[in-house]
Amino acid sequence: MFTKKRLQEALPVIVMSPSLVMIGVCVYGFIAFTIVLSLTGSKMFPKYDFVGLSQYVRLFSNDRWHVAMVNMGIFGGLYLVFGTLLGLLLAILIDQRIRAEGFLRTVYLYPMALSFVVTGVIWQWLLNPSLGIEKLLHDWGFVNAEFRWLVDPDMAIYTIVIAGVWQVAGFVMALFLAGLRGVDTEILKAAKVDGASPWKTYTRIIIPALRPVFMTAFVIQGNLAIKSYDLVVALTKGGPGISTEMPSTFMFSTTFNRNDLALGASSAVVMLMAVAAIVVPYLYSELRDDTR
Repeated sequence: MFTKKRLQEALPVIVMSPSLVMIGVCVYGFIAFTIVLSLTGSKMFPKYDFVGLSQYVRLFSNDRWHVAMVNMGIFGGLYLVFGTLLGLLLAILIDQRIRAEGFLRTVYLYPMALSFVVTGVIWQWLLNPSLGIEKLLHDWGFVNAEFRWLVDPDMAIYTIVIAGVWQVAGFVMALFLAGLRGVDTEILKAAKVDGASPWKTYTRIIIPALRPVFMTAFVIQGNLAIKSYDLVVALTKGGPGISTEMPSTFMFSTTFNRNDLALGASSAVVMLMAVAAIVVPYLYSELRDDTR
């Protein structure tokens, strides 16, 4: 009886142990390995001649990394703002109990079911001057119309924003729609009785009540923006030139194309710190709320 009881108590640990070991080795173990590599002079293969923070000095002295960081700021900022606003707008419209609500939810959510590679290829076709929007306008008779953002170094980064927002907006809509359906209807009825306009109801009651949803949407979108490798490669391949270089593409090309393992590892660590800067405050706020 004693042995059976001990076995029942230990069963959850036994079942979870393989997963915990795999996570410990394949996630946290490789994170630690990457941090160690970033402190060495490794090139094509790892070597453990520690050089301190010199790789980080090289990284932040690299003009290509500066371009990648500026592009990340542009893409990340616009991606968060427009993805959130469009998702919220779609959620508010669908929350009006319109007809074919289920069909529209499916249509708006469908892009998120696609991989970033597929999204990039789709928008590469649409934005290609010889295949997409510009050619369509020419076929319609607008022979002087131009839409060459994909091949314009100054505008190419915004094509990634368009594709990214198109893909994520439906997912953000689903988050906000769930939040809207969870707002206390009694408060809304009281506001209606008091004569509050729909604008004031949304801006002063409903949207403030969606603060946790906003936090969740920001965290998920921020994480996706920082790790946006597939979308960039499929859509622009980092070009024209390096005009759409991102930290993720910089890390990959530095590590595997230029055989500079330590510099690539240092860029990966900086990306990890950026993700942690987004996720850790969110987790802290959630855990603090749960303990109250």
